[in-house]
Amino acid sequence: MLIDVHSHAFHPKIAPKVLARLEGHYGIPAQGDGTIEDLLARARRAGLDKVVVFTAAMDPSQVTPANDWALELGRAHPEVIPFGTMHPEFRDPEAELARLEENGIRGIKFHADFQGFRLDDPGFYKIMEMVAGRFIVMLHVGDALPPEKNPSCPIKAARLLDDFPRAEIIAAHMGGYLHWKWSLEHLAGREVWFDTSSTLGFIDQATLEELFRRHPKERILFGSDYPLFSPGQEIEKLARRLGLGDAELEDLMAAASGLLG
Repeated sequence: MLIDVHSHAFHPKIAPKVLARLEGHYGIPAQGDGTIEDLLARARRAGLDKVVVFTAAMDPSQVTPANDWALELGRAHPEVIPFGTMHPEFRDPEAELARLEENGIRGIKFHADFQGFRLDDPGFYKIMEMVAGRFIVMLHVGDALPPEKNPSCPIKAARLLDDFPRAEIIAAHMGGYLHWKWSLEHLAGREVWFDTSSTLGFIDQATLEELFRRHPKERILFGSDYPLFSPGQEIEKLARRLGLGDAELEDLMAAASGLLG
């Protein structure tokens, strides 16, 4: 089973607005239009069997409708593995998490930088107590600010590993977008999952190779970060930059199968 563990798809009514925000934040043009149809077409062309699709609640009022959208995607498209969303200020997180669990949702995505909290906030720790050992936790990690000023970073992610040893955590973007030197120091080699999303177009060659050398290969997952990037192009970048053959690429893209069941 070949899986893209990091993608996003938006309701057609909001997709253009979300794309504009993403392009403005990261300063790059999106490769896709953000719709589920475009994502799945690109995934099929890339030879992928499944895509993990995220949604995100930018504020507490968006949690329920965002999760409704995730559930709808999962019901309508057998290729989709939807992850839910949660916000530390949501009024009744346990009831919503139970609803997701009852509907077969395997994981929760958190984007502290966009959702307006920090990975070391007490409110987020309360949510982690509810989800650790119960859901896979996908964390956006890293950004342009240094670790002490950024809402997410490899150092905060490492503390979560210490404080929640039962949690299955994926530290996105090889442990931290633009924070790779701290990812090497604080996360590489630990019992945490990395994904390759939003990494290959930004990281220097020596650091990329060092991350792949230090971290267990079976804990590195393929992620495209669609719609900013297209799955097929990201697979080609992986092969080119790391000199991977077809069998090695397939192993990397299949690594998520056990985690996701």
